[in-house]
Amino acid sequence: MSCRYFGIGGQAYYTWYRRYQAEGVEGLRTRSKAPKTSPNAAHVEVVGKIIHLRQNYHFGPEKIVMYLKRYHDVTISKLGVWRIPNRLGMGRLPASRRCKRHDRRWKRYEKQLPGHRVQIDVKFIEPLTSMPQGRRGGRNEYG
Repeated sequence: MSCRYFGIGGQAYYTWYRRYQAEGVEGLRTRSKAPKTSPNAAHVEVVGKIIHLRQNYHFGPEKIVMYLKRYHDVTISKLGVWRIPNRLGMGRLPASRRCKRHDRRWKRYEKQLPGHRVQIDVKFIEPLTSMPQGRRGGRNEYG
């Protein structure tokens, strides 16, 4: 009757009724629907290690997962590692502190003038004037 009048379901009415009986008016206040505990959350020590690796070594999620597994025997997913720095505002490193990929670290060696700097690495060159003659008809091993 009154549920229909106020436009609420019977289940909601009885939930509120039980809360009112148990806690009084305070029981009718809006509550958070978030769980009180999260049993699968990363431990505080693991979160500290992830933050340390992110700040000091600029590791990404994959490298942090590998490091924690290898050196601390901690198994955590890549997505789980990614969420922790993101939640704390450390999602992306500043451009000056980001690690560059190995193929992009070095620039091509170029100078303004052709031949400005030339480097030749030679191990052995036989003098051209004293080429030894082979046994077969004056031919040598070079031609």
